[in-house]
Amino acid sequence: MIQQLEAILEEAKAKIRQASDLNELGDLKALYLGKKSAFSAAMQDMRMMSESERPLFGQRINAIKAELSTLLEQAKTQIEKAVIEQKLQSEAVDITLPGKPIRLGATHLVTQIIEEIENLFVGMGYTIEEGPEVELDKYNFEMLNLPKDHPARDMQDSFYITEETLLRTHTSPVQVRAMLANHNQRPFKIICPGKVYRNDDEDKTHSHQFSQIEALVVDENTSLSDLKGTLLLLARTLFGEERQIRMRPSFFPFTEPSVEVDISCHRCNGAGCSLCKGTGWIEILGAGMVNNAVLSMAGYDPEKYQGFAFGVGVERVAILRHAVDDIRQFFVNDMRFNRQFR
Repeated sequence: MIQQLEAILEEAKAKIRQASDLNELGDLKALYLGKKSAFSAAMQDMRMMSESERPLFGQRINAIKAELSTLLEQAKTQIEKAVIEQKLQSEAVDITLPGKPIRLGATHLVTQIIEEIENLFVGMGYTIEEGPEVELDKYNFEMLNLPKDHPARDMQDSFYITEETLLRTHTSPVQVRAMLANHNQRPFKIICPGKVYRNDDEDKTHSHQFSQIEALVVDENTSLSDLKGTLLLLARTLFGEERQIRMRPSFFPFTEPSVEVDISCHRCNGAGCSLCKGTGWIEILGAGMVNNAVLSMAGYDPEKYQGFAFGVGVERVAILRHAVDDIRQFFVNDMRFNRQFR
């Protein structure tokens, strides 16, 4: 019996040495060490041996199985090493070859301008406030001195979801929410960047969605001259240190007095060109002193507090500053367009 086992051992050794892959090695392991192997069968035959033969026979079978396990493990290690070496050779990289260029994206021009304006106003002590884009009519219109029957509502064709909710038409509701949240009625300065929506027909200069930044200052000693100084700094930051501004009387329900703000043309420096239509000035934004009715509805005493506010369209700034000929360019995600402004 032992001689038969020794012969099987030599046969197993030869086959293990010849194995070329892990699958073949696995088959050999099952053949010689599995439950149906010759060695397992021999263990069952030990019942027929005498008590003096069993210990020696059992020791030899265990030794043979241990030897085969060691050989199989060694063969597995060698095959795995050979596979890795072959893979390294077949997938070798020539490090002398030039690398493939990585095409980088660019921060969107609208985002760049928003961040530029935010940096300017944060540096002046303003905080950045945000609010919901789906807004209540109460905050979007009524608390801005625009009751439901107010004719000025016709100036802003709106996307209504229900009778009381709509897509906000400006970021002014954020200002209302900020005033209501300021329970201690302390002076504050905020800017409100965000997307707004109006039911406009789309063309080169109009879109149903655009970005806006509004600012609000509420204090006990705020004046129109403070507003003018702030707007002059904004104009010079965006369009150059040579810029001048002028204010023209206008009307907005939420400010009184209200003004339209023009900047001196940055292309012709005020001499007159096609961009400014020969006037030397370009309309840039609307502004004014916060209407007393708006302050009162937010809980402020208009005899004690004053404030100013303004709003600027970010795409309009981008179009003027970078001579973009179509507002729709901002929404098509053409990387050739975006990369121009890296």
